[in-house]
Amino acid sequence: MGVITHEASGGTAIAGLGLTEMGKVYGRTATDFAVEAVGLAAADAGLSLSDIDGLLVNPGVKNDTDLRLQSTLQMRDTRLLATMQGFGSSAGQMVQYASMAIANGMADVVACVYADAPLTEGKRAGASYGGQKRAMEGVQSLQFAAGLQAAPERYAVAARRHMEAYGTTSEQLGAVAVAARQWAAMNPHAQMREPMTLADHQASRMIADPLRLLDCCLVSNGAVAIIVTSSDRAEALRQPPVHVWGWGQAHPGYVNRRDSEFGLVTGAARSGADALAMAGVKVDEIDVRELYDCFTYTTLVTLEDYGFCAKGEGGEFVASGAIAPGGSHPTNTGGGELSSFYMWGMTPLSEAVIQARGQGGERQVEKHDLVMVSGNGGVLDFHSTLVVSPHRKS
Repeated sequence: MGVITHEASGGTAIAGLGLTEMGKVYGRTATDFAVEAVGLAAADAGLSLSDIDGLLVNPGVKNDTDLRLQSTLQMRDTRLLATMQGFGSSAGQMVQYASMAIANGMADVVACVYADAPLTEGKRAGASYGGQKRAMEGVQSLQFAAGLQAAPERYAVAARRHMEAYGTTSEQLGAVAVAARQWAAMNPHAQMREPMTLADHQASRMIADPLRLLDCCLVSNGAVAIIVTSSDRAEALRQPPVHVWGWGQAHPGYVNRRDSEFGLVTGAARSGADALAMAGVKVDEIDVRELYDCFTYTTLVTLEDYGFCAKGEGGEFVASGAIAPGGSHPTNTGGGELSSFYMWGMTPLSEAVIQARGQGGERQVEKHDLVMVSGNGGVLDFHSTLVVSPHRKS
């Protein structure tokens, strides 16, 4: 099968972006946040809710918003309605499916929203994800007996395998955290803006060896929504359109076997190649990278798998300053999930929209003709990639 295209319809674009307050925002449900974000995205595009005839909902870890959001928004006669759960890969998937729906006449204007409220006042952020353990029996229960109970422990295994295979160091992971914080310092909406040094990273407490506290993403309450429509319609709306050039998905289906590439190669390798092929561009033409960074290791391995550096050279690449402000490969320019806010795949996608529009303020990357966006779900289980641009695809 060939690469799917949507040129026949004139293409699609992201025309609206809505972000609520993020972080330790208490007393509101995920649905409350979702309603606000969709309203903000519609207003950002210069549309009313009655103009939206498609709604894709990605509930977060609390899973307490769903298709009934349509009724809460008082939307009528919706032509496309679905709940989507690809975990951190969902944002990219939603843009893909919205674009295909628009190209095939299933909807004209689609709102895509992620909302979650896992934080509870007085409880640790880590406890927000503590209730997500799946019941295991037989051989499958051995991983829990070995301590592989939550995401940090599982990503720690992946990071350690990369270290053992390629010589990646904790200090190199720390370079990813420091770069993210440098970008966040220029983002007025980032949760963590205070300066961070490599020494700070190395002094932070161990969460799951080799991952330290500052290797781990934030936990946030809030919501992000975008509006997807045809490129023709987007160009007539309020904001500069962010055109969708390419997309890809890859879901490796790793198993706990000796010959698995878990930790060494991720779904970014396949989905990135597919998105670039659809966009008709080479990886060295990408100007800005907005990558899913639930942990510092994830940024590093995704850079390798997309081809921004050779496999096994990610550690040296990030330690060189390439991804930091002023570097050759600006990456996670809003601070990412490590220092800005954690809204699953909507974190990198929202910053991609801001950069492509040229609305990044102090952190704006001068050359932003092509932006690559990654989404990662589960523990390297699910992956999505987008290539977007302020320019219409010729």
